[in-house]
Amino acid sequence: MKQGEKKQRTIKTLVGLVIGLGVMLIVQQVIFKPSIDKVMLDVAVQMNESCPMMVDDETRLDNVVAMPGNIFQYNYTLIHIERATVDIDELTSYLQSSITNDIKTNPGLQIYRDNHTTMTYNYRDKNGKSLAVISVAPEDYEE
Repeated sequence: MKQGEKKQRTIKTLVGLVIGLGVMLIVQQVIFKPSIDKVMLDVAVQMNESCPMMVDDETRLDNVVAMPGNIFQYNYTLIHIERATVDIDELTSYLQSSITNDIKTNPGLQIYRDNHTTMTYNYRDKNGKSLAVISVAPEDYEE
């Protein structure tokens, strides 16, 4: 075998190895990359270790739930509010606007924006009665 043929064969072998390694890395990332549902479940487990926790003087985060279909739910209690004493429509409108803005701008929620996660916020009064459920889908915050 001539020197030029050996050099060409070596180059072809190296190119083949580089392409093979690239394909292997891509396949590994696609096959072994955890699903968004698994990532969200891990986030929920980690967050729930700190729950319940007071968010502010009025709001307690009771827990979070990673739900199938790339839905992440926060469950809150408004500890000084009773359902009978609040205007539910006014509360819901305020929360919808505030939460949507927070999802759009809060750097801590970037992982949800990147993964097009639907965010659900479930609010209960101090007696456990439902006050509002706010759901913000990707099309609501990707405007």
